[in-house]
Amino acid sequence: MKAAVLHQLGTAPKYEDFPVPVAQHAGQILLTVKAASVKNLDRGRANGSHYASYTSLPVVVGIDGVGTLADGTRVYANGITGMIAERALIDRNKYTVIPDGIDDVNAATLPNAIMGAALAIKYQGQMKVGHTVLVNGATGVTGQTAIQLAKYYGAKKIIATGRNPESLNLLTQLGADEIISLKDKEEKIIGRLKKLHVDNPIDVVIDYTWGRPAELILNALKGRGGLHNITPKVRFVTVGSMAGDQIQLSSGLLRSSAIEILGSGFGSIPTEVMEKLPAEILPAMLQLAADGKLKVQTVVAKLKDVETAWHEQIPAGKRLVIVM
Repeated sequence: MKAAVLHQLGTAPKYEDFPVPVAQHAGQILLTVKAASVKNLDRGRANGSHYASYTSLPVVVGIDGVGTLADGTRVYANGITGMIAERALIDRNKYTVIPDGIDDVNAATLPNAIMGAALAIKYQGQMKVGHTVLVNGATGVTGQTAIQLAKYYGAKKIIATGRNPESLNLLTQLGADEIISLKDKEEKIIGRLKKLHVDNPIDVVIDYTWGRPAELILNALKGRGGLHNITPKVRFVTVGSMAGDQIQLSSGLLRSSAIEILGSGFGSIPTEVMEKLPAEILPAMLQLAADGKLKVQTVVAKLKDVETAWHEQIPAGKRLVIVM
């Protein structure tokens, strides 16, 4: 079969022949892959910067994708073997049937964004109808998805931050009520966030940047301390670290505020929630997309062009998808 094969960490995968994977037991089945998205996780594993980077090479890249089962059923699944290939092994009991009305490209793109948004908003952020939500780093694919899902879940107000001017303007069309550019001076960002928080307390922060932008937000939300200065409770959920993996966090900030800091990722989500993902959460969200109520932007390349596409600069807010 043809596949995107990685020979050395830090290089682009190459289009070449690779053995068709063989099921090792009855719990594994072969999928005919139709499309697979290239995410930051895929790039991180391939360049050696992720904690789950590849340790055995050569290897077919790609953690998830869309394809057809032997009976023609169209499904999304995580791969036991690399998914940017004509064939891949998946778990017989862990896949999501794709509804009519959504094409392979969008079906391959949305699940990762849904996981990075829905789990953070509903389960870690515990967003309720009428809450105010701040999405930090909202111009990316997952951030844009978070805005749409926060609206769908009943947020009263959505505040979005980001750097890309064109993508920021798009966010109001997706449901954001307030837009803050992270290119503004820090004093201006903090001042505006403070005013928004006073006028309409922020209940949940969904953070895709960490680093300095997260520091600015935390400082804007901090209280003054004292028995008569009770601050609103804020759940700050970090999902990504596009602006850096470290922050400076004052002990006094947490002691003077009702801020809870949590993470949202595979290691932090309860098992019972993760078990709901393929059978309940993803089907509902994919149906939402099929109904035209959840949108994502993509850049499409063919498998034979994967090496060139891997090096291309993908516009902010769009996801590269490889079609087989």
